[in-house]
Amino acid sequence: MRRSVLGLDRALAILLGLTLFVIGVGAAAWYNGWLRRLWPRFPEEVSTQKTSDLLNTDWWPWAGGAAGALFVLLGLWWLIAHLPRRGVGTLVLPGSGRPGRLRIDPSGVATTAAEVLADTPGIRNVTGKVIRDRGELVVTLTATIDPRADLTDVVAATDAVAGDLNTVLGRDDARARIHLSVARRARAQPRVR
Repeated sequence: MRRSVLGLDRALAILLGLTLFVIGVGAAAWYNGWLRRLWPRFPEEVSTQKTSDLLNTDWWPWAGGAAGALFVLLGLWWLIAHLPRRGVGTLVLPGSGRPGRLRIDPSGVATTAAEVLADTPGIRNVTGKVIRDRGELVVTLTATIDPRADLTDVVAATDAVAGDLNTVLGRDDARARIHLSVARRARAQPRVR
């Protein structure tokens, strides 16, 4: 979620809270007669006649329908603005200047890193994706390793891939996160004849 949406949410929450507080205090003061003591011209009873007259005008259904459509559109915008946006588009690489910009698709980098890691003996399959997490670019690789795999080789391969990712992206805000899970059963090794 973007900061502008968070700021709008906080401002609207404060405004709504203050409005409800003022209405609640006003209703309690009106019920107990305190408002009549402060403002003697304040009515003792509330009349709904003017509201009824307003609702019976010819233009009211059109205005109500337009306001309802506007609120539906605002509500949809608000819901869409709150959808998590963790995906990452193209990135500008260091070395870009006025003559031209160097851009890279980070999903391709994650796919290539997953393929390189999958070539390591003992690693069965690897998937990769790129997300934004708390202001940082995170390349997440998820790998399943064989229970009989040599962990020293697996760790060395993951370190090498993480270093390569840092070199390829060349960004200070880029991180690599590699999740390793061990398969339940070892795969049957092919027999040599």
